[in-house]
Parts: sequence; C-alpha cells; structure tokens
Amino acid sequence: MSAKNTLRSVMILPPKELPGFQRSVLSMIAGIAILTNVFAALSFGQSKSLPNIVVILADDLGYGDVSAINPQSKIPTRHIDRIAREGMTFTDAHTSSSVCSPTRYGLLTGRYNWRTRLQNGVLWGLSLPLIAPDRLTIGGLLQQQGYHTAAVGKWHLGLQWQDQQGQVIEDSDRWDPKFKGGERVDFTRPIEQGPITRGFDYFFGITASLDMPPYVYIENDRPIVNRLVRKGFNRQGVADEQFEAVDVLPKLTEKAVAYLTRRAAHPEQPFFLYLPLTAPHTPIVPTKPWRDKSGLNPYGDFMLQVDDTVGQVLSALDRLKLTDNTIFIFTSDNGCSPAAKIPQLQAKGHYPNYIYRGHKADIFDGGHRVPFLVRWPGKVEPASRSDQLVCLTDILGTVSEITGHKLNSKTGEDSYSFLSNLVGKSSPSGRTSVVHHSINGSFAIREGKWKLNLCPGSGGWSPPRPGRNNLKDLPPVQLYDMQADPSEKINVYDQHPEIVKGLRTKLEKLVASGRSTPGSVQTNDAEIELIKNRNPR
Repeated sequence: MSAKNTLRSVMILPPKELPGFQRSVLSMIAGIAILTNVFAALSFGQSKSLPNIVVILADDLGYGDVSAINPQSKIPTRHIDRIAREGMTFTDAHTSSSVCSPTRYGLLTGRYNWRTRLQNGVLWGLSLPLIAPDRLTIGGLLQQQGYHTAAVGKWHLGLQWQDQQGQVIEDSDRWDPKFKGGERVDFTRPIEQGPITRGFDYFFGITASLDMPPYVYIENDRPIVNRLVRKGFNRQGVADEQFEAVDVLPKLTEKAVAYLTRRAAHPEQPFFLYLPLTAPHTPIVPTKPWRDKSGLNPYGDFMLQVDDTVGQVLSALDRLKLTDNTIFIFTSDNGCSPAAKIPQLQAKGHYPNYIYRGHKADIFDGGHRVPFLVRWPGKVEPASRSDQLVCLTDILGTVSEITGHKLNSKTGEDSYSFLSNLVGKSSPSGRTSVVHHSINGSFAIREGKWKLNLCPGSGGWSPPRPGRNNLKDLPPVQLYDMQADPSEKINVYDQHPEIVKGLRTKLEKLVASGRSTPGSVQTNDAEIELIKNRNPR
C-alpha cells in the first residue's frame, strides 16, 4: 500500500455536529492514525517480510524429464534438481489445460481457462488478448502490494496489434493464412493491450510459440524491428531479419538475469519475475555448445540447455544475495510433446512423461501432470515432498495469502492456496478436486483416487485420437482408479456407476457456479459444453 492510498483509507474526519472539544480530540486521534499509517507505508518497502518471487514456466517439459522426480531419467537436470533438493516437490501437480495458452491464462489469473472464450486449442500470434482488462492477475495483485513486476519470455495470451491506419487487427483464434503471418501489422505502432496492461511493469519476449509468426521481440509495448523479412519454422511469416529461433532462449536468459541485477539495486522493493520459457517446445534448436550432449536426441540436448537457463537464474540470485528472500517456483505448461520424438527417447530408456499415459494435448495425465518445485529458504523444508493435489491456478491464491492480500469474489475463482503445505502446517490446502481440459475441449475431473474422463479417447493427439481413430465402439466415458492404475489402462466406468454419476454432478456444479472455490456464484465468459462430439471427422 502506498502512502497516498493509506491517507485516503484512514482520513475520516469527525462530524461537524459534535461539540468543539470532542471534535478536537477526535481530530487529534485521526491525525495520529494518519501519521502512523504514513510511516508504516513509507517503511513498508524496506521490510524483508515480503519475499521476492520467481516463477519459471518451461514449455512442453514432461513430468519425467526432471531427474530429481524420475530416477530413471537419462537427462541429468542438475540445476532443476537443486530446487528439489533445497525445497519441496509436489508429486500431484497439474496444469489447467494440456496445451500452452490456456495454462498460461490459468496460472496468471487463478481461473480455469475453459471459463473463457478459449474452449479448445490455443491462441496465435495475432490473437486478441484473452485476459480481460479488468481481471486481476498475479502481476496486478503484486503491484498492489508494492512489488515491481516483470514478464520475460513467451506471452501467448494475445496482443492488440494495429494496422497502418491505427485500426485493431481483429484476427480469430485460429491460424488464418490470409493474414500471411502479420503482414497487415504496423510494427512502428505500440501494442495497446499486452503484458504491461495485465499487471507487469516490464516485459521482454515474444508473442506466442516459436513456430507462430510474427517473429519479433517485444520490449514493454514496442516491437523491436529493424527490417521485415519472411522466415519461420513450420509456419512462415513476418519476421525481423535479425530474429533467429536458436537465439531466443539465450536472449531470454540474458534478459532475466539483467532484470534480477537491476532489482538487486533496489532492495527496498520486492519483485516478481515471471519467466515463461520458449523451450523445449518446437522448434527444437539447442545452441552449438549443447548439441549432442545428451546422447539421446536434439530434445534431450535442448532439455540440458533449459536446465542451464535455470542454473543461470539460480546463480544470479546467489551472486546478488537474493536467494534467502526469494520464493522460486519451477514448473511446465503441459506434458512433453510428441515433437520430442518420444518413442526414440523411450528406446534409449528415457520416459519424458514418466509412467503416465499420453502426452501434450491429451486428457490423460501425461498431458497435464507436470513437475512443480518450490524453494523458499527458511520456510520450506529442504528435500521435502508433498502429495497435495495442486493446479497451476493455485499459484495466485498462494501468493495472495503470502502477501496478505484478500481475494474478492471475482478474483482467482479456481485458486486454492497451498501455503500451509509449503510451511508444514497440519491443515492442508482446500483443494480436493481438479478439472482437466484437453486440446479439443474434452473435460475430466479428478477427486481423490478417482478420475473421470468425459470422452471416449485421448481428447488430444495420442490414440485413440478424435478425428483419426474410430471411437464409436469405445465407452462414452472413462473412469480410472489413479491409485491402483496411475497409467490409466483399465477403464472401470461400468463397475462404479455411482462414482461416475457423482463426479459428473460435481463437475456440472463447478461449471455452473463459475468457480470451484467457496464464494458467490460467478458467470463464465461463454457457454460450456461438457460432452464433445464423440467421433468428429
């Protein structure tokens, strides 16, 4: 709270109808209260009570890619392992979706992605913003608490581009070749709706995934363009001539370390660094020092480079003496992608999604179960583990509790704080269930050991795949005992109709309520269809 806001909140003068003596006494009391709050506000920034916060979100990194989690991992992630060694590993953590944009929305807003217009798929480089201007994000929440906030990396939540007439380019949320990857965009104009209007004081990064044009860097609200050309991996489009995919991860690492260095010069103000990486997502382009280092394939090499990025951030915190007062979270936006050539990795003994079925895009756990590591020196017991059910939407609620911010009924509707788990209190998080969502919009709900998938196949890219495999002869729903069958091999829906009915009813209620946390009923942004076409072709 600023001194200005403090004055406004306590300056309640005594009524004029009171006798003069009483008015004088009450005025004196009010004045003392004002001064007390002003001094508290002015000294607040110098307090060490509020920790710095760093969140690294890897892109398409699987649960089994981290060697601290997967004992059989063939990729030694020694820097990521350090976080596990010095902090807590959550073994039952999930993204709100099994693909990119929706997960990012859930992480920053504490709200399930499927409550928005994005009912399936992802955004593109020219998509309009998904986060509403009036929705509080983690960045916005921390700004209110006096933090300096920065996002460095892959945004992928939509931006408001302008054409040469200053008109907003209203692209759809689908890849549309007629726009030719951004040729209508006037890159000399500022981006009016982007990260710095969604809770961040500073931004450096790219629009979306590294295979989605336009291929340009953005700093704050300005594209960095020298000369436009056409290039790209998989999808050709407008690009700055100096932009190369192989340089992006090193550039983001450099910018993140530079930001930490700048903030170390201002110890009076806590900071929040959100670092959504572009890797190991496609294009899989490890730099020369990392090529052929894993002994697996280019994905394994890229994973080693991601681990090195984490190591550089950790080293910067150490060097700048920021480690002891910084919460450090490492996680991923979904499971490993088939672009990693998973069969090739498995043939060499590396299972990027560990024992879990499926991969990125799927409703199966391989699509959305992710590493989730939290280090907080002096608060979190080193080398500790928690089996608490966690969703990435819960980061907002946890940050809120840590900083003493009380969420209102229209903020973080699906965000439970896991602070009690972090600090070893007996009372666990309030989360007892979680809703999963696949790339085609299929739903699942998990409560306790039971997981109900409301679709006959994967809902994603692995077989049985909607649109490619015949799903007509499969049961319409899948029920798995995740305790006895964590790999989702045996569908027991017909043996437990009461469980199927109960979970379906609970999910319907969570959807209709507009929230899954306690509180007043809220409105979803769009109508939500729980059951998709069983076998679209």
